[in-house]
Amino acid sequence: MTSSPPCFAHELVENADGSFSVVDEEQRRDVMRWRKAERQRLIDARLSVSADERRQMGEAIASHLADAFGAVGGRTISFYWPFRGEPDLRPLMEQMSQAGAVCALPIVTAKGQPLIFRSWRQGEELERGIWNIPIPAKGEIVTPDIVISPVVGFDPQCFRLGYGGGFFDRTLAAMRAKPRVFGVGYGSQAIPTIYPQPHDIPMDCIVTESGVLQPAPAAA
Repeated sequence: MTSSPPCFAHELVENADGSFSVVDEEQRRDVMRWRKAERQRLIDARLSVSADERRQMGEAIASHLADAFGAVGGRTISFYWPFRGEPDLRPLMEQMSQAGAVCALPIVTAKGQPLIFRSWRQGEELERGIWNIPIPAKGEIVTPDIVISPVVGFDPQCFRLGYGGGFFDRTLAAMRAKPRVFGVGYGSQAIPTIYPQPHDIPMDCIVTESGVLQPAPAAA
């Protein structure tokens, strides 16, 4: 009698550093379902906040970021175009540009591929990218020293819950020199955990209207 083939309930997934981890496939699916529901809950909550309140919180976030950046002359900073109630940091982008920074915006080139970054400053031509988000029509491809990444949610270890495409994690993993990465969002977007998976990369810190959150020490 031949024996039954073994049941493989786990699979190998690649970590951000190129190594591999064993992941329970059923657990991974559960996490993805949970993230999808949590993502929608957090976006709905963000959009329920008045535009005026979001503007005030965005101004506070911009002030905290400017303090955290320090001198920016000659440095390249990747911002983002605000989408679905995200903090509007376009005034800070102009401020940093006037202070001597090269400012850029991220561009999705294809599904499953890292982002690229193109320089842009106020007044230069824009075109519509994925989800109709404006992106630079021209501009030079640059490598940022600082990346500002909007969050849908975040946890005490500064792991970021995004929109589910994996673009920022994939991009950071592919960069030869790791930039400083600031996650930005509102304090109300804090959650106990995003249930981080091997491919998730934590932000260096999270900046909200209340200040700068550093990663909590790992539990012993």
